[in-house]
Amino acid sequence: MAESNRERYLKVVDMKGCGWVPCRVGLFPSTWYKYKEKLEAIVINHNKLFPNFSKGSIKYSDPSSLFGIRRAGNSFVDEWGCVWQFNIDGLQGQVIKHPLEDWNNLKNYSPPDPDKGIAPEGEPTISWEVIESSVENARRRGDVVTVGMPHGFFFMRLHYLRGFTNLMKDFVLEPTGLEKLIEIVTNYNLALVERIAKLNVDIVTFGDDLGLQDRMPISEKTFRKFIFPSYKKIFQKVRSSGARVYLHSDGHIMEVVDDLIEAGVSVINLQDRVNGIENIEKKIKGRVCIDLDIDRQYIVPFGTPEIIKEHIKNAVTSLGSKNGGLMLYSEIHADVPLRNIDAVCNAMEEFMDYYDNC
Repeated sequence: MAESNRERYLKVVDMKGCGWVPCRVGLFPSTWYKYKEKLEAIVINHNKLFPNFSKGSIKYSDPSSLFGIRRAGNSFVDEWGCVWQFNIDGLQGQVIKHPLEDWNNLKNYSPPDPDKGIAPEGEPTISWEVIESSVENARRRGDVVTVGMPHGFFFMRLHYLRGFTNLMKDFVLEPTGLEKLIEIVTNYNLALVERIAKLNVDIVTFGDDLGLQDRMPISEKTFRKFIFPSYKKIFQKVRSSGARVYLHSDGHIMEVVDDLIEAGVSVINLQDRVNGIENIEKKIKGRVCIDLDIDRQYIVPFGTPEIIKEHIKNAVTSLGSKNGGLMLYSEIHADVPLRNIDAVCNAMEEFMDYYDNC
């Protein structure tokens, strides 16, 4: 009997002998709004990447339905009391007001109620009823059952609450409030994953951008002291339930990938060029499943189709294996020309079966 896509996918994640390279292309709302029918034609032509897409399912004529709250000029107060400002249609905003910028506010501060649900970064809360329904629907379809924690769940939440500069100073000066703040954010995340653990899911996804363009904003020692202990508590809670931990982190993070693996990460979604494919191969290939984020700063928007194909081929041949452990993701924004979108899709469809033995 043939294995389901869910079984194959989890074999890839667990590196248990399935060399298939799962590939995803993320088409951002601004990209749909720019290209409309022309983009739809590309998607329809790439059924291996978009097997469930149906013509007319994207309402690209209606900016409100595409962008939601993420409209230029909008602001939003999230469940933590952070004020978000959105400057570009369809893209995430920035926190412009930090409720704990003054430590005096900590004594009367109350974190969100985890029983209300999960709030995506900069967006309203999704109730547990909706999450549970989504889980059951995925299970009925035979899909991989995934629940996503908020992007910016820990390190970023700390600087959303305090302000980035303040938090960097906190890591040096170690004010009395820092320990309490870390405890508040840790306990909130533990409460969420405890609830998720009861749903019997395959994967819990996390996002926390730890890196800058060519380094981290904090030292490995600082990460180990202030971030790692909470990561480990949260991730081990997930792992003890039988689920895998998927962590997305933008930027250069090579200094802490050993710590992330030790904390319990099953899949690391990291950027290719800022970390270096050779570095990734030497440091973590075969130790953890790699979900490689194809370069969206230069290669995808500005490269030729030939360069894109060669880059994706190099990623697969360098990081892939007949045992699994590699996935690819390409995030497509409005600065990417149509021919390059098509080139990404063509290359992914060509090389996703490079090692396939399952």
